[in-house]
Amino acid sequence: MIKITLKNNSIMEVENGTKVSEVASKLSSSLAKKAVGAKIDGEKAELMSELNKDCKLEILTFEDEDGKWILRHTASHILAQAVKRLYPDVKLAIGPAIDNGFYYDFDAEFSFTPEILEKLEVEMNKIVKENLELKRFELPREEAIKLMKEKQEPYKVQLIEDLPEDAVISFYKQGDFVDLCAGPHVGSTGKVKVIKLLSIAGAYWRGDEKNKMLQRIYGTAFEKKADLEEYLRMMEEAKKRDHRKIGKELDLFSIHEEGPGFPFFHPKGMIIRNTLQNFWREMHEAAGYDEIMTPIILNEKLWRQSGHWDHYKENMYFTKIDDEDYAIKPMNCPGAIIVYKSQIHSYREFPIRYAEMGIVHRHEKSGALHGLMRVRCFTQDDAHMFLTKDNIRDEILNVIKLIDSFYKVFGFEYFVELSTRPENSMGSDEDWEAATDGLRDALNAAGMEYRVNEGDGAFYGPKIDFHLKDCIGRTWQCGTIQLDFQMPERFDLTYIGADGEKHRPVMVHRVVFGSIERFIGILTEHYAGAFPTWLAPVQVKIMNITDDQIEYAKKIACELKKNKIRVELDLRNEKIGYKIREAQLQKIPYMLVLGQKEMEAGNITVRSRKQGDLGSVKLNDFIKKVRSEIDNRISEID
Repeated sequence: MIKITLKNNSIMEVENGTKVSEVASKLSSSLAKKAVGAKIDGEKAELMSELNKDCKLEILTFEDEDGKWILRHTASHILAQAVKRLYPDVKLAIGPAIDNGFYYDFDAEFSFTPEILEKLEVEMNKIVKENLELKRFELPREEAIKLMKEKQEPYKVQLIEDLPEDAVISFYKQGDFVDLCAGPHVGSTGKVKVIKLLSIAGAYWRGDEKNKMLQRIYGTAFEKKADLEEYLRMMEEAKKRDHRKIGKELDLFSIHEEGPGFPFFHPKGMIIRNTLQNFWREMHEAAGYDEIMTPIILNEKLWRQSGHWDHYKENMYFTKIDDEDYAIKPMNCPGAIIVYKSQIHSYREFPIRYAEMGIVHRHEKSGALHGLMRVRCFTQDDAHMFLTKDNIRDEILNVIKLIDSFYKVFGFEYFVELSTRPENSMGSDEDWEAATDGLRDALNAAGMEYRVNEGDGAFYGPKIDFHLKDCIGRTWQCGTIQLDFQMPERFDLTYIGADGEKHRPVMVHRVVFGSIERFIGILTEHYAGAFPTWLAPVQVKIMNITDDQIEYAKKIACELKKNKIRVELDLRNEKIGYKIREAQLQKIPYMLVLGQKEMEAGNITVRSRKQGDLGSVKLNDFIKKVRSEIDNRISEID
């Protein structure tokens, strides 16, 4: 008998060789019906998997993120099978599950069209109804290569040839279709009840621009039709909120072929950016941080010492200065370390908190670039703290509270992940265990619910990630807290302890916005461009009805500017209805309409973007209202 530790930490004893599906049935008939897969000792697995040792077991349903992944991974195989049925000469590349769906890359002599997607969707639904069992089998390397050559699948052959010599080479068979795959999958195609193909895009083989351009078909899958309809509604709403479209309409930013991935911020975009940065500085000063600024280009030796050369080189840009090799910084942490090392520190100073709005550059592949969300040059709102091991719990708690206070201002809900040691990491097991325990203790002390994201930590330490939820239900990873024992060791950082001896500090890396550029993109879509008054590039637009009110309009504008309210004048010889419509399209919070009546009474007529016509009011009352929204950073969504 073997012992199985379930999700609720209860223990179940089963016979060696028991299948996961059998455990699910013993637990609950309804759970067995809903189950799509499992996690065994933290690794995704199939219901068909056998249990051969004591382990932790979690039964997954579609409600779990890993359950969605397993079902959608199977949907990608159903797509590949449909393509091969209708177009046998098409060559298969790869087809993983992704956030909210799946894709599959194909090499075809023709272009996939929306009409072809419709045909493929019909064929996929046939395969679902056939309820084909997915059967896993393994082959030795040479037999695996031979099989894929017989099936004339050159991309699969290349994948096998590039696998390590000792790799397990597995395939999945569903009906007459066979695909190279590590799995896991649901038990049969019939489990994938609702499928929708969404779009077509180009994708270089293996993401390398030197390789052939393939065609990528994106799709998604659900268990219920209602869930698909809700997702499609959200996608339609997301199109309307696309920050690239809104950014152009509101003249916030642009990206040009002279610098792909390097955004240009226009005057109105800079107002949003500067307002966010001023807010950031105010909050950090109150929380006891000191702001620093470090160079963008630093000697290659530094990046070798930090570990970036071995673990991050492919994402960096390089240059030569005076015949020496330099790198453009992809992260701010080594700069903060140099600032720390410039003086001798005592334990009495701890925790030391350095904050930096640091510009970083990272080499992103052209196919991954996406407006402000994925760029090659961005500003991280970094902070690096230096502390003793005794400070860890309290300092992480302080950071959690700071991040929470930031997100509340924008009305964001969020969830938290604890990401553990990745494969490409440095440092001892003991340090990693201590760092991970430190973050876990702080989360528990804060009373925060969190999920564990195995293997997704930074190469130098585990991290806590904050995922924001926007007003249409999408999530965005922004804030991060990383605990680091490695950099202090590599840079020989020290402090003088109470005993008068040198000791090694602990380092914390932390961002709130993550990237200013990306955060602006998220806010643009969250608010659909209708920024709250305190963030809006133009807070008030003044419009005259006739030329007689021009001087009065200028006088009102002057009073607003004195009260630090951002204002624009529209004194064109146009009908007032046209001016109002244009201001509405520019999503300006308040419009002031000035006619002869307003001028004679010394009042203003106010129109709100959100509430419509507010009628005639005194200027001082209006100024108090707007200043209150600005000073209190009111961030309601229209």
